Order: sequence, then C-alpha cells, then structure tokens
Amino acid sequence: MKPRIAVLLGDPAGIGPELIARLLAQPDNRERAELLLIADRRELDEGMRIAGVEFPYTVAADAQSARFAEGVPALIDFRLPDDVPYARAEANERGGRYCLEAFKLALALTQRNVTQAVLFAPLNKTSLHLGGMRESDELEWFAHQLAYRGRYCEFNVIDELWTSRVTSHMALKDVSARLSVERIVEAIDLIDGGLKGAGIARPRIAVCGFNPHNGDNGAFGREELDVIAPAVELARMRGYAAEGPYPADTIFVRAFEQQAFDGVVTMYHDQGQIAMKLMGFWRGVTVHGGLPVPITTPAHGTAFDIQGQGRANVGATQKAFDIACRMASQRL
Repeated sequence: MKPRIAVLLGDPAGIGPELIARLLAQPDNRERAELLLIADRRELDEGMRIAGVEFPYTVAADAQSARFAEGVPALIDFRLPDDVPYARAEANERGGRYCLEAFKLALALTQRNVTQAVLFAPLNKTSLHLGGMRESDELEWFAHQLAYRGRYCEFNVIDELWTSRVTSHMALKDVSARLSVERIVEAIDLIDGGLKGAGIARPRIAVCGFNPHNGDNGAFGREELDVIAPAVELARMRGYAAEGPYPADTIFVRAFEQQAFDGVVTMYHDQGQIAMKLMGFWRGVTVHGGLPVPITTPAHGTAFDIQGQGRANVGATQKAFDIACRMASQRL
C-alpha cells in the first residue's frame, strides 16, 4: 500500500511551480506514492512550460473522487473566487491568500488521514502576511489551523542529519535566559520523535554547548555546567540516546562528517543554520516538527530573481519529497 501525499506548488510568484514540475517529471517519483496535487491547474501547466517538462495527471473535483493510476498524480483544480492572473516575482496579497487557502484543504485532508503527509514548494512570508496570516510564520499558522496546543519546532535537514534548536527568532543577548533543563529536554524529545517518524528506530542525538569551547569549564560561561549537561543527563535517564554538550565548532564534524549522530540540538538559530546551509544549501529541507501531521518543504526561498527562467534547482525539493515519503509511510 502506497502512502498518499498532498502536494502544493507554493507561492505562484516564485519558482515553486517549476520545482514541482521538475520533481514530478521523474517517473520514479510519481511511482513512490499516490500524489494529490492541490493547485490551480494553469499554474501547474505553467510550471511544466517553464521547466520544459511534461507528465500526465488526472483532474478531480475533490479528494473523494480522485483516482490514482500507477505513476499518474491526481489534481484538484484549486482556484480563488477572484479568478485573475497571479503577479510574478514579487510579494503580493493574492499569492499569499492562494497559498493559505490551499493549505487549509491540504491540512484538513492530512489530519483526517486521507493523505498522510504534505509537501509544499517555497512560500514567501510577506505574501502570507498580506494574504491574511496573523501568526509570525507558517509553522505557527499550521499549529493554529490544526488546533494543536503541544510543542512544535522547525527541523532543518541535510541528507540524513537533522537539527533542531531550543530557541529560535530572538536576540542573541536574550538566549541564555531562555535556556533551561526542561526546554532542552523538550527539544531532544521533539527531534527524537521527528526522527522516529522518519523511520529511525533509536535516534542518536548530539546536544550543542552555548559558549565558545563549551565555556572552558566555566571560565567564560556556566550554561554548559549548570543547564545543558544536567539536561542531557535527564534526557538519558528518560531513555533518549543523547550525548553532550559538545562545542559548537566541532559538533557538526562529529555529526555530519563522522556520521556519529542522527540529530543535533543547538541552543539558538544560527548555531545550526550556518553549518547546515554551508553543508548543502540546495539540499536543505525544513520539516515542521512536532505537529500531528508530517509537513516538509525545501529550506530555500521563492527565488523571485530567477522566476520564469527555467533555472530552478530541484535538489532540495527532491530531498523534501524523500522525507515526506518516509514519514507518510511510517504514518500508514
């Protein structure tokens, strides 16, 4: 039995339609899962035109009437009531509204297990806010739409290495005050659950220090001694395969080059993001972790500067699709 994945084109002003066209032009990808496209049919066709590819698909009125032949996606021709052309290569209200409305359908279907995961091409936050999103980002909006009150976070993935973070979008001077034993254990728990959802039975998790050289035994900072090390010990007592803290300047050598770990928990945003993007910007994936449904997307943006030029790199979208297939299969 194949998993079924809801696929969205992302912001029509960007490279999303081209990326999805390139992804689905590969017969092997179309055969790995039943693919339900929720998109304006004209945008899908325009994506194929830009990419210079074609693939077959059927059109359905809704998910219940969709029929999935082997290797042939089904499309729900999703359009806004004000049926006018989309703006290109710029943030705009209508593109953001189109994305949000399509997501509402995809999330509802996946929450009911009609589809087992959601894959979407890049979004533009300015467009989403113009289109009506009141939350700070799409992850928070997803949680609100799903009426989910639990803990959630963004996972960043390069190849087989996942990262999460204890704090995210805040000033660096405020990070230390937000570190606590329980928050770090929660971050370990979240990435452990995400990796298990992707098929890793017992994830190996490395925990990063906060100060340079792990504070050098308290010489310049005690967060490692007073907070992070006790959190790792508590996580191990609770059954997680966690180790650390490791210095930030060597933890990714251990995790990525030596393949000693499946996941890394960092203390703040750029501590992990810089390393991950240097290791493979066009392979990076964002997984919206902790939510009750699997949601993946390429980690890069809408690339307005190359929209319509047929030059979009499908590498990260392929990786996001790979993870969506794994997580959807686990959900089955």
